[in-house]
Order: sequence, then C-alpha cells, then structure tokens
Amino acid sequence: MDIIVYLSVPILFLVFYITSKHFYHKLKNHPPIPFPALPFIGHLHMIKKPFHKGLSEISKKYGPIFFVRLGFRPVLVISSPSLASECFTKHDITFANRPSSLFGKHFGYNNTGIPWCSYGDHWRNLRKIATLELLSSNQLQILSHVRKDEILVLIRKLVHLARDDNDGVVYVKVALFEFMFNVLTGMICGKRYYGTENSNESDVFVDIYNETLKMGPTASIVDFMPFMKWFGFKDTEKKIMLIQEKRDKYMKNLLEEHRKVDVGDAGENKNMAHVLLSLQKQEPEYYTDEMINTMMSIHAADTLEWAFSLLLDNPDVLTKAQAEIDNIIGKESLINESDLAQLPYLRGIGLQQQRLNL
Repeated sequence: MDIIVYLSVPILFLVFYITSKHFYHKLKNHPPIPFPALPFIGHLHMIKKPFHKGLSEISKKYGPIFFVRLGFRPVLVISSPSLASECFTKHDITFANRPSSLFGKHFGYNNTGIPWCSYGDHWRNLRKIATLELLSSNQLQILSHVRKDEILVLIRKLVHLARDDNDGVVYVKVALFEFMFNVLTGMICGKRYYGTENSNESDVFVDIYNETLKMGPTASIVDFMPFMKWFGFKDTEKKIMLIQEKRDKYMKNLLEEHRKVDVGDAGENKNMAHVLLSLQKQEPEYYTDEMINTMMSIHAADTLEWAFSLLLDNPDVLTKAQAEIDNIIGKESLINESDLAQLPYLRGIGLQQQRLNL
C-alpha cells in the first residue's frame, strides 16, 4: 500500500506537469494565469464561494482579464466593460462557439439547438428564425396579452402576500420566478404552468423542468472534470437521458395538440409553436420536430430577480424610478408596454441590467 502511495505522488506531478505545459503552450500571447493550477481540478481550489465573488477577488490581483483552468477546460475571465465590448464586436466570431456539454448532447440534440450550437450556417439560420419569426416586433405584439395578463396575476399575488404577512416583509423571489416562467411558456406554447387548474399537465411539465435544474450542477462537474463520472457520477448521463425521454414525450404531445389548430385560426392565441409548425409545413426536412423542440426550449432566467435586488441595493435609483412613474403615468394607473417610451429613466435601468447580464 505504501509503495502505491509513493508511486502515485510522482505520477500525479507528472500529469500536472504535462497538462499544465499543454495548457500554457496552447495559449499564445495569453493574459495572466494564476499560479498554481493543480492536477485535474485546475484553479478551482482558488475560487471561493460565491463563484462570481471568488472570480472578482482573483481579478483584483491579476487584472480585468485573466485565464483560469476549471477542471480540464480553459476559461477566459473578463471584468472590464471595454474588453467585454471588444470580445462581442471585434472578436465576436472567435467567442461565438460553444463547448460540448452533456446538456447540449442530449437536450440540444447533439449540440444543434441555439443555446448549444457553435457558430456556422446552422447557428446563423437559427438566429435568423428567432429574430425574424419568433421575436419580431409583430410577433411580440401579438403575444403582448400574455405579458399583460401575467403582470396582473403577479400584482394580485404580491398584494395578497403583503396583506398576509404580519411583519411587512414580502419575499418576491418565488412570485417573480413563476411570473417569468408563465410569460415564457405562454409566449412559446400558450400554456401557463403555475397557478393553473390543469394540475396534471402542469405537474408533469414542472417536474421535468425541476429534474433538469437539479441535474445542472452534476452535469457541469462531469463536463469540466470528465474523470468524475468514474467517481460517484457514473449515472449522470443515464439520468439526463431518462429526463430527455420524458421531455420528448411531453413535447410530442404538445406539438400534436398545436397541429390540430390552424395558424390562421389561432388569432391572439397564436404562439411560437404555431409559427414553427407553419414553417415546418414549408420545409419539413429542415424544421424537424427535434429542431422545433430546441427552439422551444425553456430557459427561465433570474434577470428580473437580479433587477429587483439591484434596485433594493440602490434605493436612490428606486426612488427616482418611482417618481418618474408617478409623475408621468400617475399613482392610480398601471404601466403599459407602450408607456416605456415616456419613461427614459426606467428604460435606462432595463438597458443597464442587460449590460450586466452580458
């Protein structure tokens, strides 16, 4: 046993030397790289929780741009707005590719979905479809009733929460998440899954979504450190495949339901699934059910939660935004999407939040 231990130490250092040399050799004119990068885990030992603050601490020492190795994957970290802008403009094609992942392999049908697809003709076409067909001004206007209805539901919910809470504290995180989720599903497939009476269908969908979320951290560990699938994570890919089978079955039923409704007869209920199915009739070889499924993938971001958090952390900004709304819209009226043109300060907050998300 002692001999094995003694032999394992130089072997580990040899692996460390080879992987580190290969990592450094691949990078030409590379930015600063923190030292040391350990075998197998790279720089993960240097990043304290929470992750974004850990990277911020490293940035204070190594500057606004540096390289780290997370497991076996090299990662460029940028904390400068000007450098980020340069990456997304002058060098946008260089940074447009996506690394392979377990989620992309299975949920993205071999990395062919828009969140996982690398730059190329297929990616450009998917982006064109999303821009011109799914997120065009006309389509967003058609689906404005979804957002308006969900806003009213959110307001009622927050009012009830405020009345029921004796401490005067309202926890809005869950309410905001359910609001964003229902807005997305309403626009994509005409369904709302939180607060609905159709409990069986909503329960199935929410369960699939929750199972997918739970697999996220585990899948990331295997993506960044593939050797972990032999050390406690060997069933990770199998579990993801089982979830994907449930997703495919659900999406098949959903598409069959939408095929029964003619797009021209859908009226204000015309959603993104209807649009994609109409395109499928024109080009069935390209717009396969798998391709449509990737375009309809739900990614409920926490952007709204971040926006609320930042406003609460900056009460002066919140006060100015509220004063603008009271002066222009009035205290007794609700804001409509068409009112945003008259609210430059509030619109500026939204634009700033978008930049932060980049």
